[in-house]
Amino acid sequence: MNNASLIGKLITYLQYPFVRYAIIVGVLIALCSSLLGVTLVLKRFSFIGDGLSHVAFGAMAIATVLNLTDNMYLVLPVTVVSAILLLRTGQNTRIKGDAAIAMISVGALAFGYLIMNIFSTSSNLSGDVCSTLFGATSILTLNKTEVWICIALSVIVTIIFILFYNKIFAVTFDEDFSKASGVNAKGYNLLIAVVIAVIIVLAMNLVGSLLISALIIFPALSAMRLFKNFKSVTICSAILSVVCALAGLIVSILAGTPVGSTIVGVDVVVFVVCYLLGKVTGGKRA
Repeated sequence: MNNASLIGKLITYLQYPFVRYAIIVGVLIALCSSLLGVTLVLKRFSFIGDGLSHVAFGAMAIATVLNLTDNMYLVLPVTVVSAILLLRTGQNTRIKGDAAIAMISVGALAFGYLIMNIFSTSSNLSGDVCSTLFGATSILTLNKTEVWICIALSVIVTIIFILFYNKIFAVTFDEDFSKASGVNAKGYNLLIAVVIAVIIVLAMNLVGSLLISALIIFPALSAMRLFKNFKSVTICSAILSVVCALAGLIVSILAGTPVGSTIVGVDVVVFVVCYLLGKVTGGKRA
């Protein structure tokens, strides 16, 4: 198939609302994920996304069993509360952050699958679980209501990041100094955790719970290979994340591949390219 026919095929697909919905949601989720991904990586807390995504899977399993028409009303508050508990537990001297994440992650994943296995009335349980973990194989799953919710929450996340950028920067690089300067470090850490929880819930339908961490981490790591300045890394991460999401969605539409896996695959390729460029340039850009 030549380039002209591929472009024609893409233009034809773009005439369908569900394709436009998927692209809008994918780009917005990628943008929001990248904004706080840099902070999570630098704070050595990048796996919070993995833990919370498994919590979201457990909540979604319960919502499915309860036959809720919109599972976001259950999944979102449960994931946000878990983010708060995870942060509190991670600060406990008896249970370190990585142990708390592993504990919540494995427990929620096992509990969610157990609930679906025992109570689910679906004739295709394995398909439902696979779709939830790895993202829907079809982009037909998004409706107009979900798109508007995603737009609203994405705007809120972006505004929060811009308004509190300086505080987030301070807490990211030197939390002890921030506390000494009068910054409410615990409050801003809590804000970061809650925002990440919101992003994870938004991304569940598109990339699946197991792939969300990749969406948060890879753009940040790729940008860090090229830049050293926090602001430059954040901007580069946002650009790379949006480009990768858009490219992954287009490839998925044209090739019929799973959306989530394709986007993450593009992220991995871009990371390798950035890594090689960083080796060549020495990663000395400001």
